[in-house]
Amino acid sequence: MNHFQFKGNELHAENVSIRDIVARAGSPVYVYSHATLTRHFKAFDDAFGDVPHTICYSVKANSTQSVLRTFVNLGGGVDIVSGGELYRALKAGVDPRKVVYSGVGKKNDEIEYALNTGILMFNVESEQELTRINEIAVRMGRKAGIAIRVNPDVDPGTHPYITTGLKNAKFGITIDRAMAEYTRATTLPGIDVIGIDMHIGSQLTKVNPFVDSIEKLKIMIARLREQGIDLKYFDCGGGLGIQYNEEEPPLPADYGKEIVAATKDLGMHLVFEPGRNIVGNAGILVAKCLYTKERDEKNFIMIDAGMNDLARPALYGSFHGVQPVVKEQDGMIVADIVGPICESGDFLVKDREVPMFRQGDLMAFMSAGAYGFAMSSSYNSRPRVAEVMVKGDQFEIVRERETVEDLIRGEKIASFL
Repeated sequence: MNHFQFKGNELHAENVSIRDIVARAGSPVYVYSHATLTRHFKAFDDAFGDVPHTICYSVKANSTQSVLRTFVNLGGGVDIVSGGELYRALKAGVDPRKVVYSGVGKKNDEIEYALNTGILMFNVESEQELTRINEIAVRMGRKAGIAIRVNPDVDPGTHPYITTGLKNAKFGITIDRAMAEYTRATTLPGIDVIGIDMHIGSQLTKVNPFVDSIEKLKIMIARLREQGIDLKYFDCGGGLGIQYNEEEPPLPADYGKEIVAATKDLGMHLVFEPGRNIVGNAGILVAKCLYTKERDEKNFIMIDAGMNDLARPALYGSFHGVQPVVKEQDGMIVADIVGPICESGDFLVKDREVPMFRQGDLMAFMSAGAYGFAMSSSYNSRPRVAEVMVKGDQFEIVRERETVEDLIRGEKIASFL
């Protein structure tokens, strides 16, 4: 369940009219439901019951500080992939000992920042990265907690762009090389080997790939223990999908039951990195119809949001449901809903039956809480949109709409021009 529902013929976020939000915040605007964020986090957390575990929310899915603070208040940690995400999470109040740092391209200053912060562990993604973290930790007189991200070569059955666990992916260290890297890591003076990590993809709709990957890593854990390397943390990654259209992903409770059964004999502290599963259905993008056009029996609905605001349809061909904010349209029509960006790929809906929107009508693109604003840009020099958080009958603008002045902040014209 999410908390975007019609009351009469008007769409609400919890107890707030979307029209009231647009009246104050303008359009386009992202709107997040605090109740949905809370419910989804608790459902995931509760799925593991009394098993020692930490939910490290994947910041890349939605890095808005009010979203992060919601999860921090619920006892969550974060999974980060940049120094900027670490900065955001710390500003939102996260406990550094609940931070895991993933990503294939950690820079020296980012590693130093994380070490100074005192994060739980780095998820190491390459042999050279392990060497670099050790060198920096030794120079700083610190010990870096690490897990190696092991690539289990399991096909998760998702979009190729968000598949990360196959042997030809850029992520992690292959399972056949990871043993040697664990052995080497124990000899490095700046390294504290504390965990093992996997992450096989995003928007997975079956539990089997997770379990298959865990079974492969359990064999490695047993071999490591035979060598005297006893790991404390098992980072199971994220990737559990949501329903955008007709997908039928498992409920967190069903996922949790399978994962607990697969790991019960290990005696390890489990770490999870859910992102989309918690925030995806907790956010919508609201836009306004600017014009409509019919050409050669093709219908277009032009709106004030584009691929720079919501990139997933153009990038992945992804589906987002669309709802009128006020149900007053005269039936349905097959149309493309397109934005103002000067690209043929600038669409949010392609050849789909949608309400017969008219000029000035507001519409909501559903399930836009994950990889929505976080992937947005100012392409075509379009200021990024505002964000709003709703809680009950209250709402606040938690990110102001950018201005054209913001677009050139930090920029200058070369003195020789």
